[in-house]
Amino acid sequence: MRRPSGVGAMANLSALGFARQNCRARAPACENAAITMNPESTAAGRGTLARRFAALKLKAGRLDPTLQGILWTICAGATFAVLNASLRTLTLQIDPFQVQFLRYFLGLCIMLVLTLRIGLHAGLAASRPHSVMGHFTRGAAHTVGLILWFIALPRIALADMTAIGFTGPLFIMIGAYLFFKEPMHWERWMAALIGFAGVMVVVGPKLAASGGYYTLIMLASAPAFAASFLLTKALTRVDTPQNIVLWQSISVSILSLPMALLHWTAPTPFQWAIFLLTGFLGSLGHYCLTRSFQIADISATQSVKFLDLVWSAAIGWLLFGDSPSQSTILGGTIICASTIWIARREANRASLATSASREAAREAERAPPV
Repeated sequence: MRRPSGVGAMANLSALGFARQNCRARAPACENAAITMNPESTAAGRGTLARRFAALKLKAGRLDPTLQGILWTICAGATFAVLNASLRTLTLQIDPFQVQFLRYFLGLCIMLVLTLRIGLHAGLAASRPHSVMGHFTRGAAHTVGLILWFIALPRIALADMTAIGFTGPLFIMIGAYLFFKEPMHWERWMAALIGFAGVMVVVGPKLAASGGYYTLIMLASAPAFAASFLLTKALTRVDTPQNIVLWQSISVSILSLPMALLHWTAPTPFQWAIFLLTGFLGSLGHYCLTRSFQIADISATQSVKFLDLVWSAAIGWLLFGDSPSQSTILGGTIICASTIWIARREANRASLATSASREAAREAERAPPV
């Protein structure tokens, strides 16, 4: 084999030295690239992430059911805050009833994709409800609430709408006691009243009371939504949260279509993208809310609903540049304090109940046989 000439050898050595020096300088990047390009490393990273998620899920599953319900409600409220910000943008451009229909219709499309991913026959079998009439009754109550809300929305002040909307948890707590016989601990009522007081601190200075009878229409939407959520609580006893969200999308889409067709306009591609986002966020929010109703007493989670005002203020500040006022900060602090207080009280009650049951079990073991 012919050996390279002096000039060629020097060139090769120089190139080799430059490559080594360049690799040393870029060692971290090279290592990162090697890890990225290595399928085994990527698979190992995914496995580690899956194990961490499974461990987190296991820890969350060990929490008291009431605390789990509160956490699911908090997640639902944060999701609905982003959803409402998106809907606010759309209702400035398109008829509100069309927005309502497309939000639920695209949510239905997303839920169908998730349901049928296991196959057509298996998906249809899994999505068969226990009571179609029950789901459509719930959908009718929710649609009535939405229609009343949209009729009154452009004709009353925003602060009035916010204050009236937050009467919903009070109607739900009353309904939970009347229909489900849930225990009405004084702490739950106290937390709800403190949370409502926090809302009034925020919106009180802005109340106009100039809506006339439209204020009553808005107020009528609160018990309609409360009836929808109470029916959801009843459905969680016989159906899965996935099925409940799916059939809510089906029923509300069908019942909302006639109102949407009255003033239909063709959305732009960008608006279709926002509608797709609202469909996803709405389905996710209602899934979190349904999981909350399934796990815990519905009355135990209602005081957390007042946190929705805090999420809305944060979204308004981040997306629309709405700087929170002093009353908003003070009211938000009151709401957060009531939420933390009720969560601690519910946790202490659960701990005492668990200790009492364990003590009763020990006494039963120590008792002499009869």
